Amino acid sequence: MTDLPPDPPGKATAASRTTLSHIMTQNDVNLLGTVHGGVIMKLVDDAAGAVAGRHSGGPAVTAAMDEMVFLEPVRVGDLVHVRAQCNWTGRTSMEIGVLVLAERWNEATPATRVATAYLVFAAVDEAGKPRPVPPVLPGSDRDRRRYQEAQIRRTHRLARRREITALRAGHPLSSDGTAS
Repeated sequence: MTDLPPDPPGKATAASRTTLSHIMTQNDVNLLGTVHGGVIMKLVDDAAGAVAGRHSGGPAVTAAMDEMVFLEPVRVGDLVHVRAQCNWTGRTSMEIGVLVLAERWNEATPATRVATAYLVFAAVDEAGKPRPVPPVLPGSDRDRRRYQEAQIRRTHRLARRREITALRAGHPLSSDGTAS
């Protein structure tokens, strides 16, 4: 195992929250006339990457997209707002939660929730090696709930990885779905 520098001091969830906004144009649409999911995914990754860099105080790379859910279509002329925050931190990784909202660019109507996502980022140094990240300090009840939910997602992600690795190594699954 590599020697890592000491852990940096904690940072409040609010310290790295970010919102990116973008107007969807004809260049963003698919054959159905709605915005490509991949366009939304790039905006999500951009916002999450900004939060990860801000929270960790340096470069961070996307390690996983834990979940992406599309709830409503996005259309040409929609003003899309991508809100992101650091929900949880490990020693060198962070979960970034993202909310995507859309509203018509020319109407004063409430924004509609169109997608949500959870991404895992790893902080890296100049050589691309993992580096410690500051612990996230949830500042509200909502932030504490998000922190706990992120821990559940991490536990499930690691269990899934262990089970798949065991299965690929030739260990069959037992009746309860775990590798024996």
